[in-house]
Amino acid sequence: MCLDDFTHTRRDFIKLSALLTAGGAMPLLSSLQARAASEPDAPVRIGYLPITDATPLLVAHNNGLFEAEGIKAERPVLLRSWAQVIEAFISGQVNVIHLLSPMTVWARYGSKVPAKVVAWNHVGGSGLTVAPGITEVKQLGGQSVAIPFWYSIHNVVVQQLFLDHGLTPVSKATTAQLAANEVNLVVLPPSDMPPALASKRIAGYIVAEPFNALAEDLKVGRVQRFTGDIWRNHACCVVFMHEHDLNNRPQWSQKVVNAIVKAQLWTRDHRAEAAALLSKAGPNRYTPHTPQVLSKVLAPTAQDREAYVASGAIQHGQWDEQRIDFQPYPFPSYTEELVRRLQNTLIEGDKGFLAGLDPQHTARDLVDDRFVRNSIEAVGGLKAFGLPESFERSEEFAI
Repeated sequence: MCLDDFTHTRRDFIKLSALLTAGGAMPLLSSLQARAASEPDAPVRIGYLPITDATPLLVAHNNGLFEAEGIKAERPVLLRSWAQVIEAFISGQVNVIHLLSPMTVWARYGSKVPAKVVAWNHVGGSGLTVAPGITEVKQLGGQSVAIPFWYSIHNVVVQQLFLDHGLTPVSKATTAQLAANEVNLVVLPPSDMPPALASKRIAGYIVAEPFNALAEDLKVGRVQRFTGDIWRNHACCVVFMHEHDLNNRPQWSQKVVNAIVKAQLWTRDHRAEAAALLSKAGPNRYTPHTPQVLSKVLAPTAQDREAYVASGAIQHGQWDEQRIDFQPYPFPSYTEELVRRLQNTLIEGDKGFLAGLDPQHTARDLVDDRFVRNSIEAVGGLKAFGLPESFERSEEFAI
């Protein structure tokens, strides 16, 4: 696919916009209801993109954690775009997915998809990668930067980063003339980002791992800033499940969440092994990435961290953030802050529904934490994930 043409990404966004409307979702939801009626004991069917956000779902499958809970699980389905993930989920082809946390807001309130967040998949795990010659955020003025989707934590964080450096995020045609203080945001699939950066079609991109590590490995880009160093322990992708399953198959749902929580705990203690099993060299070949690139994300060296502190990619060293980390509890304060920030973020398309959202109500309604609380307690509480024993926290957002 020609990297000089970004229209494929616009088509993907338009397709997803159509799916996430009441009219567009209706036939898919009818299919979901039919599937649920014909297969009340459906096995775990995971849909995922080949990014490290999917780690707990893939580890749970690889390690037989679903079967250990007494439920069946089919091989996870690799999908190529968020539109494919949403379509497969709403129609019932898959019943457990990882989804960008802002996209769950759009799905539930923009198109009334009957689904809820049941856990976080990971925290951090994203970064802003720029061309090798760029050393300051201000140098991105007058240039284009790629984001993976309008409804993404990447879009929220990078726009605030730009504003705090005197830059204005805009969405213009790729041929449009930009002012010196404007940064044009373009949506690209993660796999297209490193080639686009190498060919100088974009000056940078912000995305989930391992595509930042891949740019480093290919020597086509450098990490300017990690998102977890701006919004401490932020969620990126979350676990999204159908309300039908949560309400009608609560025991099954509990076992699904149990397996995912145990997978996160295992990954924290087996980072190098997780990188190997997720790689194209692993037995299940879950992703097209090398063990070397995935290890840079999941099991970075102390020397790597020192280099990022020296370069400024990490500016809040006292936070002691991992490049990617895992803890499953969906803190309400995060969802509340996310809604507030989405309401003030440039997003293409109809985002009118955002204005009417109350952050506290959304945190209670979008998330069903019944199952994850039980799962966390069963593995020793939040302290097992290195957290204080409290289901409340304060959000820390600092440029």
